[in-house]
Amino acid sequence: MKNKFFSKTVLLLSVSLCAVNFLFGQFIRTNPIDVFKFDKDEFLLNGKPFQIIAGEMHPPRIPEQYWKHRIQMAKAMGCNTIALYVFWSYHEPEPGVFDFKTENRDLARFIRMAKDEGMWVILRPGPYSCGEWDFGGLPPYLLSVPDIKIRCMDSDYTKAVERYVKNLVLQIKELQVTQGGPILMLQLENEYGSYGNDRDYMFWLKDLWRENGIDIPFYTSDGVGYHWLEAGSLPDAATGLNPGVNANDFSVAAEVNPNVPSLCSELYTGWLTHWGEPSFQRGDSIALLNNVKWLMDNKKSFSLYVIHGGTNFGYWAGANSFGKDQYQPDITSYDYDAPINEMGQATPRYYALRNLLASYLPKKQKLPAVPAALPIIEIPEITFTSSSSVWDHLPVAIPSVQPKPMEMFGQKFGFILYRTTLTGHKKGTLLITALHDYATVFIDGKYIGKIDRSKGENSIELPASDSQNPQLNILVEGMGRINFAEYMIDRKGITDRISLNGMTLMNWQVFPLPFDENYVHGLPFSSEKASCPGIFFKGEFDLAALGDTYLDMSLWDKGIVWVNGHNLGRYWSIGPQQRLYCPAPWLKSGKNEIVIFDLHATEYKPIVGMKSME
Repeated sequence: MKNKFFSKTVLLLSVSLCAVNFLFGQFIRTNPIDVFKFDKDEFLLNGKPFQIIAGEMHPPRIPEQYWKHRIQMAKAMGCNTIALYVFWSYHEPEPGVFDFKTENRDLARFIRMAKDEGMWVILRPGPYSCGEWDFGGLPPYLLSVPDIKIRCMDSDYTKAVERYVKNLVLQIKELQVTQGGPILMLQLENEYGSYGNDRDYMFWLKDLWRENGIDIPFYTSDGVGYHWLEAGSLPDAATGLNPGVNANDFSVAAEVNPNVPSLCSELYTGWLTHWGEPSFQRGDSIALLNNVKWLMDNKKSFSLYVIHGGTNFGYWAGANSFGKDQYQPDITSYDYDAPINEMGQATPRYYALRNLLASYLPKKQKLPAVPAALPIIEIPEITFTSSSSVWDHLPVAIPSVQPKPMEMFGQKFGFILYRTTLTGHKKGTLLITALHDYATVFIDGKYIGKIDRSKGENSIELPASDSQNPQLNILVEGMGRINFAEYMIDRKGITDRISLNGMTLMNWQVFPLPFDENYVHGLPFSSEKASCPGIFFKGEFDLAALGDTYLDMSLWDKGIVWVNGHNLGRYWSIGPQQRLYCPAPWLKSGKNEIVIFDLHATEYKPIVGMKSME
């Protein structure tokens, strides 16, 4: 009796498990490895049609302590996938020196975090990314090669790309969907059709990833236009459209590349903002919602660019140029008017998109709750106690017959000083060919004025000096490198020559000033006031409670801010951005330190912490 009872029990359990597996088959798989591929018209996950609903965000623009929160916010809005750029320059600062661990660089951890939250990933590793990132994500050390050609089969470039791909694959290979990871697809290059037409390069790049162990599907990403798609797409890679929002857009993609599916790879939620524009760029919420509705109704995959923008901390903000003499540097904030704002807060657009996407869920299925908002604080007026002059702490000079850009001295970011003694002409029109990007000019230690590339300026009048041999100092700030289109070779500093009344000035001393965290940390400060512009100001403030905040820089001129050693980015009185985001993880309970370098100020101005960007 006992054996019969046991047999019947086993039989009943087996039947019950079969029934459960039948009812909930999509959740119980005997094979732990998911299969993602595509046919002519659609993407397939485990053999079934799969609509990618992605939100793009970039780990370097988000404090690592907030990565999980931002991923959860994307999921709660209705996304099933995270799209992200990998910025090559962020991981290989010097040739052969890779960093995938420090600060916000642990790419594999971010991707695993997405998987833990039940999200898929589509990866955009470049090597060129754009993304309003300095040099489009290409490493500045490439520009130390005088005649380098980028994004083509130039051997100096391709050797560097090979090294990058081999090292990046070590981080992501096991995270592919074919290995049980969340990465569904990898994008080849980015908007290549807007830059060049080297088809050999595109096919070589695809083969390079394959040879190094990437076996997931590829996709490309280009503007909607036959010429862009013909130059930038590949026959067996899905076609990304930037943006694709109607039947005509997708029909153009099918005409160029008929045997693969298409997706809207960048559906713009807002737009980028440049320094000097009258206001922050804003997105059209009605148009965005209409586009999302069309994509959902027609079961087209898409990625919201961006669901959360974050911040261009440090010197990472890029620039645009759509003419030989045009230069448009990007602001520090990458808020982008995105559904999740710079502080990680849900905006009205977030809730509108969430409600729309929720309406397409199966009955009785609901989106996760929106994560609780993170704490924000105000900071009373900060007191400054000491200063340090850049002129008192110059490095050893490098002699140079004529000026050279900073990349030729092994410098990537920051400032650079050019000094010479005037012989012959000693006053008149000083012409810089070509200034990249902003210069303050001094004669015998006296400030003369500024020259601003973004305003099309390249000259200044030098007054007569009482000195027989006047000393000329030109302090140059290299702002963001151009990150899009044909003028990307954008070295920083003085890139050609300097003349006074037509006479080329020779025999310079050059002082690289990267103003990195180590340099700032080592500065000696004193209570003595400096009088010549080019001053670091140091202050302290106490906090009883921590939270995100915005430092109001509206009374200052132009410069950089560090809080507890973290570079918050650039500020500039021309706006429209007047406040810099300071995340809570970079603050401390009790005493905090702030250091400001201002190109023009000789006296400190009040600073307070505010709860919003405007």
